[in-house]
Amino acid sequence: MKIGFLGAGNMASAILEGMVHSGKFEGKDLFAFDRHEEKLQKLQNELGIGVASDAEDLIEKVDVLVLAIKPKGFPEVLPALAASLQKKNTFVLSIAAGKTLSFIEGFIGSLPIARIMPNINATVSESMTAYCCNAAVSEEQKALVKTMCESFGSAMELSEAMFPLFGVIAGSAPAFTYMYIDALARAAVKHGMPKKTALEIAAQMTLGSAKQILNSDKHPMELTDNVCSPGGTTIEGVESLQADGFEAAVHRAVDKTLEKDSKI
Repeated sequence: MKIGFLGAGNMASAILEGMVHSGKFEGKDLFAFDRHEEKLQKLQNELGIGVASDAEDLIEKVDVLVLAIKPKGFPEVLPALAASLQKKNTFVLSIAAGKTLSFIEGFIGSLPIARIMPNINATVSESMTAYCCNAAVSEEQKALVKTMCESFGSAMELSEAMFPLFGVIAGSAPAFTYMYIDALARAAVKHGMPKKTALEIAAQMTLGSAKQILNSDKHPMELTDNVCSPGGTTIEGVESLQADGFEAAVHRAVDKTLEKDSKI
């Protein structure tokens, strides 16, 4: 199965790196086209992928076309490619945020189309990625999407109706988490610890805590209780966070982000 990327920006490059470095895909089966030739040359040198001379050439070379261009470019680019895509019955996969399956179908017709929504952590092969497919996508094609997404992190099939909310808790929330880690480190600096040391400790703690939740069947609050000894130090910090509206602040952040997304 030959897979081509229309666009070779940061996210596309991260996905390609994950696909090759995971060993699940070979560079010889991957292709890309981008107007910036230096990006293509870098990927070709590092990953051994093929390059196309233009979008039409890319479509000719592949079975799957990944739309990795900016969403605002869809109305201009997709109609020009529709005939070629229809001729080959190309499986089209979009990584564009906010552009629905029906929106894409409106430009290229009734082809097998899937959407994936990775997050910034794809750059370290730890993305949480959601995917959804239209009715024309076969089980084999759906399995390919899952394998592809799992090459740069974890993946789940999700109703397209849930994509906006997924975009908040998986796409925007890394920023919230970075802020939390930095806040812990700054608090440690206040008490005399060097910032670099504090950041390493806080980041590794967050990574380990996330693994605890993923690998345990316990509720997060049960895990919290396990750390809180009666009359101990941790419960004091937990009570302080609750008193200062920690959970309410997180809920408001999600609500505000989702509200903004609905207006874009």
